[in-house]
Amino acid sequence: MFSFLFRRMLVLIPTYIGITLIAFAFIHVIPGDPILVMAGERGLPPEKYAELMHAFGFDQPLWKQYLDYVGQLLQGNFGVSFVTGRPVLDEFFELFPATVELAFFALFFALLIGIPAGIIAAVKRGTFFDHSLMTISLTGFSMPLFWWALLLIVFFSGYLGWTPVSGRMSALYFFETPTGFMLIDSLLSGEEGAFKSAVMHLILPAVALGTIPMATFARQSRSAMLETLNEDFIKTARAKGLSPFRVTIVHAFRNALIPIVTVIGLSVGVLLGGAILTETIFSWPGIGKWMVDSIFRRDYPVVQGGLILIATIVIIVNLIVDVLYGIIDPRIRRQGH
Repeated sequence: MFSFLFRRMLVLIPTYIGITLIAFAFIHVIPGDPILVMAGERGLPPEKYAELMHAFGFDQPLWKQYLDYVGQLLQGNFGVSFVTGRPVLDEFFELFPATVELAFFALFFALLIGIPAGIIAAVKRGTFFDHSLMTISLTGFSMPLFWWALLLIVFFSGYLGWTPVSGRMSALYFFETPTGFMLIDSLLSGEEGAFKSAVMHLILPAVALGTIPMATFARQSRSAMLETLNEDFIKTARAKGLSPFRVTIVHAFRNALIPIVTVIGLSVGVLLGGAILTETIFSWPGIGKWMVDSIFRRDYPVVQGGLILIATIVIIVNLIVDVLYGIIDPRIRRQGH
C-alpha cells in the first residue's frame, strides 16, 4: 500500500505545478493594476508607485516572479490581502469551516438519496420507477444551480415561510464560535433554539448544492449496478438461494463501488465550485463568497491563494479516492507493480 500511495503522489506533482502556473497566469491576465488597487481612490505619485512595484516584485521578469511565488508557497506563505491586510491563509481557514459544513451536508443529502435510488432503479430495471427516477435525475442534473436555488428560496422561504432566506444563523442569537462549524457551536452554546436556527439556515443551501451530485450518483449507481448484476458470480449467488437483499447489497453493490467512489471523489470539486455560486445566492459566509468578493475588489493575493488552496483540497481528496480504490479492490494495487 505504501508503494501504491507513493506512486500516486508522484503523479500529483506535475498536476500541482500546473495549478500554480494557472493561478499565477490568471492574476496577470485580470484587468487592473494591483498597486493602484491598493492605493484606492487616493492615487500614488510616480516615485511611490515605482517603490511599491519594486517592493512587491512586480518589476521583475515573469519567470522570476513565478519562482519567487512558488518559493513563498513552499514556505506556507500564500500572500497578504490587499483589502484587509491579513494573511490569506488565516482568512481561508477562518471561513473554510462554513464551506465544509455546507459541502458535507450537500454531499450527505446527495448520497442519502442518490445511491439508494440508483440501486432500486437497477433492481427494478425497465419499470415505471426506473423510468421516473432517470427522468427526475436528468432534470436535476440539467437544472442551472442559480435557478434551482432561487426557486427553493421563492417556494420554501417566500411562499411557505419554512426556512430563512440567507445567512447561517438568526440575528437573535449571539455566541462564540470556537470550531467555526455552526451546528456544533450552536449546540455548545446552550442557547435555546440556536441549533434549530442553524439547521434551518443550512437546509436550502445544502439541497440546492447537493441536487446535481445527487442526480449524478443516482445515474452512476444504476449504471454500475446493472453491469454488476449481470456478472456470473451474481447468478451463482442467486442459484445458491441467497436472499435478494444479500445478493444486491453484499455482493453486487460492493463490486460496483469503484465507479461510484470515483464519482464521489470528483463531486468534491463540483461541490467546491458550486459553493461559490450557492454561497453568493444564500449569503453564506464561506470561501466561495470570499472568492467572489475578492474578485470584485481586485484583491489579487486572495484570488490567487484561494485558487491554490481549493485546488490543493481537491488534489488531496482525489488522492484519498485512489487509496480507497486499493482498499476496495486489492487487484488495483497489484496492477501498479
